[in-house]
Amino acid sequence: HRTSPTSGDFTFFNMVQLKMQKRLAAQIMRCGEGRVWLDPNESSDISMANSRGNIRKLIKDGFIIRKPVHIHSRARARAMKIARLKGRHTGTGRRRGTREARVPTKTLWRRRQRILRRMLRKYREAKKIDRHLYRELYMKCKGNLFKNKRLLMEHIHKAKSAAQKEKQLNDQLDAKKAKNAAKREKARGKELKKRDKEKEKIQAEKNAAIAAQQAAKAKTEKTKAPAKATKAPAKASKGGAAKAKGGKGGKK
Repeated sequence: HRTSPTSGDFTFFNMVQLKMQKRLAAQIMRCGEGRVWLDPNESSDISMANSRGNIRKLIKDGFIIRKPVHIHSRARARAMKIARLKGRHTGTGRRRGTREARVPTKTLWRRRQRILRRMLRKYREAKKIDRHLYRELYMKCKGNLFKNKRLLMEHIHKAKSAAQKEKQLNDQLDAKKAKNAAKREKARGKELKKRDKEKEKIQAEKNAAIAAQQAAKAKTEKTKAPAKATKAPAKASKGGAAKAKGGKGGKK
């Protein structure tokens, strides 16, 4: 509190006379004149200082001091912030501005998209999802399907389990198809073998029938051959008799 000139306090007049010394001290200590403190008990010595060298000497002796900066504590502000994070002091009477003005929906959208996209990139780099699922979920995030990371994580687990089930079913179907194909191939091989055996059997029967026919034919030919041989001498005897008759006639 500054005293008035009429109060009878001579320190006021002394301080007014030390205006130049205060200015020089502020320039030397690189601060404002309000932070310069002059010792009131040494006002006569300070008033005699009319150069920067003398001021530096007084500063070194401690007659002129730079006062510390006034502390503006943030303890109460920090306590209020912690309370507001818990939900205190945020009622309708404390609000200034509309909902959109206080927290714009565009800002909320940016925050959500950055969080979800960061999570998708992390999962893709960790090989938890492939690039196809990444692109599908990226577009779904853009379509505002997921409100937070938990819902996106649950969707990823469901999608992976569904893909795994589908893969298992496809593997089972492929195995079943391969088994049926092998079974059909085996049955076809058996059928071909059976047909080959039947063909061989039929061919053998044909060959046996042909051999039997040939044997019967050969047998008949053998039986016919002696009969021809017996008929041949008879013809020869007939020829001789004719000759004999002719000879007799010639003699006559």
